[in-house]
Amino acid sequence: MAAVQPSHLRALESESIHIIREAVAESENPVLLFSGGKDSALVLRLAVKAFWPARLPFPVMHVDTGHNFDEVIDFRDRTIAELEANLIVASVQEAIEQGRVVEETGPRASRNRLQTESLLNAIDKHRFDVVFGGARRDEEKARAKERVFSFRDEFGQWDPKNQRPELWSLYNGRHRNGEHMRVFPISNWTEMDVWQYIDQEGVELPSVYFSHRRRVFERDGMLMAESPYLRLLPNEEVFEAVVRFRTVGDMTCTGGFESRAATVQEIIDEVSISRITERGASRADDRTADAAMEDRKREGYF
Repeated sequence: MAAVQPSHLRALESESIHIIREAVAESENPVLLFSGGKDSALVLRLAVKAFWPARLPFPVMHVDTGHNFDEVIDFRDRTIAELEANLIVASVQEAIEQGRVVEETGPRASRNRLQTESLLNAIDKHRFDVVFGGARRDEEKARAKERVFSFRDEFGQWDPKNQRPELWSLYNGRHRNGEHMRVFPISNWTEMDVWQYIDQEGVELPSVYFSHRRRVFERDGMLMAESPYLRLLPNEEVFEAVVRFRTVGDMTCTGGFESRAATVQEIIDEVSISRITERGASRADDRTADAAMEDRKREGYF
């Protein structure tokens, strides 16, 4: 017999499904962003539930830096194939080759910031008017300022002072041609809620989330996976360790940590005693400045 969901998870699921259905009802051409990470996997599961038994009524888009974990790309392709969904890949590598962006150089170079141009270009090219994302308010200070329906202007930019009130769970998705809404169905979920739901629902995730042996090196207090995309600094040495990753992103800015948590329940136990958010613990791109994420979001980042 299937386990019964705790009441708070049922309430969160119901709210998220309502948000997804409401956004689709108010839009003409929605799309769901999918990084292969746990939050986007959760949003995808909720979207499938929202329209079951019909197929997903909109495409799935991955903004691909070209510097991803192989395990994540394998998971992405397998998941999309199982759902028979339409996958759109917005390629950062293609943007570099076409001269739309300039790649950073040096041992700390990352393509993470370059994702913004590829995302905005794909939104404009396909004329998407609603873009579902997996951001949560407990992740980071800038994301805590987001509404559930986040208005973006004709340049894809975000102004935290130009957002609409959302009283009594009423959402205003009106926008003019060229503008769009970013919709975040799991805004009110915490990292713990996400893991508990994944446990209850048996949501599949990339293997990098779970404890495994990998060649790594230490940089800025994080364990970075050995990769052809990362150049070692003079004082850095590669060694083997049993690690896992709390977030999934570009390998050049996503760090892991030593962990023996090999199951979802063990991860729940680990998260329950952590006092650092997953982005604060493992994303180098969020450490560049106190307002690093907000600056990127204003430019059009997720």
